[in-house]
Amino acid sequence: MTDVKQDVVDVLTADHHEFEAIFVELESRQGTPEHRRQLADVVIAELVRHAIAEEQYVYPAARKALPDGDQIAEHEISEHADAERTMKELESLDPSEARFDELLAHLTSTIRHHVQDEENDLFPRLRAACAREELVELAGKVEAAKKSAPTRPHPAAPDRPPANRLLAPGTGLVDRMRDALSGRPTTMQELREKS
Repeated sequence: MTDVKQDVVDVLTADHHEFEAIFVELESRQGTPEHRRQLADVVIAELVRHAIAEEQYVYPAARKALPDGDQIAEHEISEHADAERTMKELESLDPSEARFDELLAHLTSTIRHHVQDEENDLFPRLRAACAREELVELAGKVEAAKKSAPTRPHPAAPDRPPANRLLAPGTGLVDRMRDALSGRPTTMQELREKS
């Protein structure tokens, strides 16, 4: 039996499935307002980590490997910026406010569109243009980046290398300290442990 390592597309697609599961639960409007707030906090943290990792490693790889990589990367970064502004506003709202569900619907729509773009266009093209070893190496870099990435939206932060690679770990450390002090869950596992 061989140990088949995941490539970056596998890692990012798994994230997409996790986002979708949380969105579906939030859209059901079930559970207490506190639980919905915690679900929103988890999906925000997961989306921010995912976006940071893509901006640090995936989009630079697309720029290098694809003839229209610059345009694709700029489009994806623009979608991240829109989502991050929405997450920033959503972060401070109580789930009982009408604006919470409005922003959640906008965020869900934005992310679903973004996921569809990546899974139907960018990811297949990256797999066709890059060596498997490079995609496996990118998976490791993405996983490492997610561990040190911020967990809260910072719309004014740089979203392109090298500045994002330099600043994200420090911002991530501050975010993780704030999360720990406030008891804010940032993963589904943490949320389950709190329940």
